[in-house]
Amino acid sequence: MESLATMAPEISEDMMAGVLGGGILGMSLGVIITIALVLYVIQVIAYWQMFKKMGEPGWKSIIPVYNSYIMFKRTWKPMWFWVNLLIGFVAALLSNLNTSFGPSTVIAIISAIVLIIGIVFGVIADNKISKSFGHGAGYTVGLIFLPMIFTLILGFGKSQYKGADL
Repeated sequence: MESLATMAPEISEDMMAGVLGGGILGMSLGVIITIALVLYVIQVIAYWQMFKKMGEPGWKSIIPVYNSYIMFKRTWKPMWFWVNLLIGFVAALLSNLNTSFGPSTVIAIISAIVLIIGIVFGVIADNKISKSFGHGAGYTVGLIFLPMIFTLILGFGKSQYKGADL
């Protein structure tokens, strides 16, 4: 009768490395997803409080695209939400074209221009949020570089909604 040791298949170093690599990748992915969910919940909590200050029901902060629409509506104009959405769509399309058909200098330049427009647009949107709550350019810088902290301050701090700064 054969022993179990002789019946078991040999496990090579490559197989062990693959199993170990897969385990590390799975754990890393789990950590990334957990961090993303925590950050999303923090954003929802901050937006919930901001929406309440703006006279909007807090539940609107839970729905990802709709919360952006409400924020644009209350701090700027709804039309700019659609422009922002179009900028994001065009940027994604150009990025996909550049990877699908191989690198293209023209597409890369247009993509960079659209990206710059998107960044400028985001800065203006943050400035509109800042002004809507009675703050200035310094607070806009905070919203750009530390958005989680500054939205929490807007939501839970003494800042009051002043209305859209058109």
